[in-house]
Amino acid sequence: MGFSPFDQHMMDIALTLARRGLGTTAPNPSVGAVIADESTGELIARGVTQPGGRPHAETEALRRAGARARDATLYVTLEPCAHHGKTPPCADAVVAGGIRRVVIGVGDPDPRTKGHGIQRLRDAGIAVETGLRGEEARWATLGHILRITERRPFVQLKMALSAAGAVPRGADGKALFVTGPEARAQGHYLRAACDAILVGGQTVRDDDPDLTCRLPGLAERSPVRVVLSRSLGLSAGAKLVRTARSVPLWIVTGEDADPARAGELEAAGARIFRLPVSGHGIAPRDVLGLLSDEGITRLLVEGGAAIWKAFSQEKLADEVVLFQAGSGEAEVRAVELAARLAPGLDLDLARRRRVGADTMSVLRVRTPGS
Repeated sequence: MGFSPFDQHMMDIALTLARRGLGTTAPNPSVGAVIADESTGELIARGVTQPGGRPHAETEALRRAGARARDATLYVTLEPCAHHGKTPPCADAVVAGGIRRVVIGVGDPDPRTKGHGIQRLRDAGIAVETGLRGEEARWATLGHILRITERRPFVQLKMALSAAGAVPRGADGKALFVTGPEARAQGHYLRAACDAILVGGQTVRDDDPDLTCRLPGLAERSPVRVVLSRSLGLSAGAKLVRTARSVPLWIVTGEDADPARAGELEAAGARIFRLPVSGHGIAPRDVLGLLSDEGITRLLVEGGAAIWKAFSQEKLADEVVLFQAGSGEAEVRAVELAARLAPGLDLDLARRRRVGADTMSVLRVRTPGS
């Protein structure tokens, strides 16, 4: 059976809800849910995974709908969970709520739920259909999917380039901005939609960044700041270190890192993680495994260029968000720039738009068969 225009519209609303929750629900996925009456065209209730990961979207929508959920349709971006965790299974809540039909964007790869949530609904006599807006739902949920299937978070590379395509580099602790305030505000929104943000130690020494979200009303959504530094050469006066007790700072270093220096940074409020070091430094795969184990589902990699290259060459990035000063050239220019700065990734231009006086291009790694 095909999906109706009403189905499409309701799932679009659920996807919007899920995207709004990104960066607030780790280690759980951000899910959107809508309960609607198909016969009248009424949207009865909406729900989204709450900050910290619970309550889940389905139970939140059911709570808001109350008795009006009976015989209605539930649109949800991810298959309802079927396992007992800190909360009972959402699939059981959907059955108890009297829902007549469930439309799902994408299945959950978690072995505790994979297919079981759908089967539990069908066993209760509920009509279940899957795949509506499936690709969009997959992208909205990709951090959760990759954490389950590959033991790593969704990785987004964020690049800000001059009109000529050059990477700006600060000096003496002062950042060099090549894009305008609107583009920088959009960059801060990317921070709010991730669980952690990563830079190399050289970027900290060059720019002395805060790496926080400074958009009005979203400051509390600043992500965990992660720094890769074999030498632990971060100054005690660096902004990241001085604010480590208010916004989490994690420093990933080698197993042979100076214990005394590590102790000083820990005393300032940082967490120190030690990983093996090879001839090429700390392996990106090991970093992502560590972050996944710590509950990170979405990672924004802000740089610098050596970090972008290290992750992309290992095919450990999923999306590139490229800001370029000025109006830019044809769309292919963004693809060429991303290919140069993130070699090894097979990228498609997903969208491109003006942001103030600058341009923002989003490029996504092609999925097999696409």
